[in-house]
Amino acid sequence: MKKEVYRSEDRGKANLGWLDTKYSFSFAGYYNPKMMHFGMLRVLNDDIINPAMGFGTHPHNNMEIITIIIDGQLEHKDSIGIGSVIYKDEVQVMSAGSGITHSEFNPSEEERVNLLQIWIFPKEDNIKPRYDQKLFSAAERKNKLIPAVSGYKKEGSLYIHQDAEIYLGSFDKGKTINYKLNNTEHGAYIFLIEGNIKVLDEDLFRRDAIGITEQSEFTIETVEESYFIIIDVPMN
Repeated sequence: MKKEVYRSEDRGKANLGWLDTKYSFSFAGYYNPKMMHFGMLRVLNDDIINPAMGFGTHPHNNMEIITIIIDGQLEHKDSIGIGSVIYKDEVQVMSAGSGITHSEFNPSEEERVNLLQIWIFPKEDNIKPRYDQKLFSAAERKNKLIPAVSGYKKEGSLYIHQDAEIYLGSFDKGKTINYKLNNTEHGAYIFLIEGNIKVLDEDLFRRDAIGITEQSEFTIETVEESYFIIIDVPMN
């Protein structure tokens, strides 16, 4: 079994005025050769976008891009004709595939939006670009893990083009959650959005993370009421 804890304060940082962001992995102007990716997980950015600001139209290709709205709302427009607003507790999936351009904008004049943007390498390049989004409410994930994103075409999940899954869970204090990886060659990256949990004798606090490999099963204990994600990905 291998484990590594990643503390919130050790993440890369950038503040562009309109955008305050933290990088779990090397991204844009932040480069850390020890934090390039976790298996097929390439990016986990924790973005706060000011009111009426956002990312202008920009391109992507051959990446599965997942956006989780923690607070606020985000307006999306892309080159395949999709225009939508993603609200708190909604998850968006965009398979960039052979190529797509899109913009991401905070449509609120008053409230900031806080989101996680996650990139996962696809299992095949140059697929047809696609888009989907869905609400996973706090009530729905109360004291259970929900497979919000899955490459196994699970009912109720958003599909990605990789043998990976992203679970969401909101648990009361004093709960024990057992988790078994989908494949013994996968790893689990657990990112704590809010709260305090214990994983493999390691205490995690708000926005901390832990990467686990060579361990097919483990438990998570909630020291306080907690909201976290588990990203179950192939390691190669």
